[in-house]
Amino acid sequence: MEHLRGAQAPLSRIKVSAKVKTFVLDTNVLLHDPQSLFKFEENNLVIPVEVLEELDAIKGEQSTERGRNARRVHRLLQELLPDTRAMHEGVELENGGTLSIIINPYLVNPGHRSPAMERLRAILPDLTKKDNRILAAALYVQDHYPPPTILVTKDVNVQLKARAVGLESEDYLNDKVPAVDDEASYQEIPLTIYELQRFCSEGGFDVGPGAARRLYLNEYVLLRSDEGKTMPARYQGDGVVRRLKVPDFVKAPGGIPIRARNLEQQFLMDALLDESIALITCFGKAGTGKTLLSTACALHQICDEHSRYDGLSISRPVIALGKDIGFLPGSLEEKMKPWLQPYHDALEVLIPSKPPKDPQFAAKKISKKKHKKHEAHLLASMTAPQPSHASQNGGHGGGSVIKPYERLLKSGLVEIEALAFIRGRSIARRFFILDEAQQLTPHEVKTVITRISEGSKIVLIGDPAQIDNPYVDSRSNGLVFCHDRMKGQAIAAHVKLTKGERSRLAELAADLL
Repeated sequence: MEHLRGAQAPLSRIKVSAKVKTFVLDTNVLLHDPQSLFKFEENNLVIPVEVLEELDAIKGEQSTERGRNARRVHRLLQELLPDTRAMHEGVELENGGTLSIIINPYLVNPGHRSPAMERLRAILPDLTKKDNRILAAALYVQDHYPPPTILVTKDVNVQLKARAVGLESEDYLNDKVPAVDDEASYQEIPLTIYELQRFCSEGGFDVGPGAARRLYLNEYVLLRSDEGKTMPARYQGDGVVRRLKVPDFVKAPGGIPIRARNLEQQFLMDALLDESIALITCFGKAGTGKTLLSTACALHQICDEHSRYDGLSISRPVIALGKDIGFLPGSLEEKMKPWLQPYHDALEVLIPSKPPKDPQFAAKKISKKKHKKHEAHLLASMTAPQPSHASQNGGHGGGSVIKPYERLLKSGLVEIEALAFIRGRSIARRFFILDEAQQLTPHEVKTVITRISEGSKIVLIGDPAQIDNPYVDSRSNGLVFCHDRMKGQAIAAHVKLTKGERSRLAELAADLL
């Protein structure tokens, strides 16, 4: 092999083998997963110097995950490449691969001619753009390093440009879940009518080793007899399925009763109300009831005097489609209001100021029962008039009426907050709902879940088909990654909602538009 000269020094650490590949990393891969440096097995890893420049521009972002990851990458590279010789020659990694930083001689010496660079200049003449300079570095590597050379980037446009100039390119696949066809929301298990009757009377049934091999722990199933009778169940291991523990309805003090409207919502309600389950992942398109049902079950539990939870925390990532949040006017609370308004809407539905005459979520009238003392106390505290709240509610002297659910917010029983401020916290005895989790990277979801202390429960909900984050997709986002890795654990459950319940129009729009 020709001696390689990136910065006037031989890159002697590069491995040559028929099985070894050379991967060139784009900046977004390192920002997505700083530990990616150690996940390319016994292959050559090359980082163009332009990547260091891009990381330097991002490291100053103090309150973002990108900024933190950029700083982590810098620290890792400082440890791996402690001196000039290591930087120029490359180093061997513990996993058997090599790591090198290259300065592209094609750009250092503009007069240097090569067929690859001539093609690049003809197709992408603007070499002041960082993406084009990284492509140029990858072409140099392809010309001088052992083949094959592969550019790894999470930017789809860079992948396309790479292929246009003759470079093999691919996405970072380490944290992608396996590609599967459209996964069904649940499995059906055939039983005889006598077996189904036994299940109903005993609350559990052994489905046998054949069916058990297809199931993972806490998976929801539908038992069906030849006569068409059905019963929902949850697999609890050792071949046994058990009945769901779903009440007729759940409600907050002063709120309206919320019932499961379909089979999948029964699955979700069972998981939400089971204290033995600490982690729930829920997939569902718009209008399937993910947020509303999760919030209703949480309020039902935290307002119980025997509840293990001290309160409800609701959060979501701030993924902007236009201006960044820093450009929104006002205080932090005013900046966050547009992002967190969906939860105020959900609370307004669950605890309306004036109960509707024909409640949307009540299938029949509820017979009047004597409320528990603590519930009556909570209801009184939420509805009792207060002497003066003009300053708190923006009134002028007379004070404005506080909505019932706002008392829960002011008391701290319910928190609605930005996800950006969760790092460093320890969340104890809380029911935590993380909405829009499909917008997060696997590393970000890990950061959130590791904040959850003993006695707390976290629910990750979202729609993998609706992603605005340009660096994750339907197979690499934090929601599906968490489901894939935690599936089958005793304290984890998963539910997929497919039937829209918001309105016929909303369901048609979600399916057809």
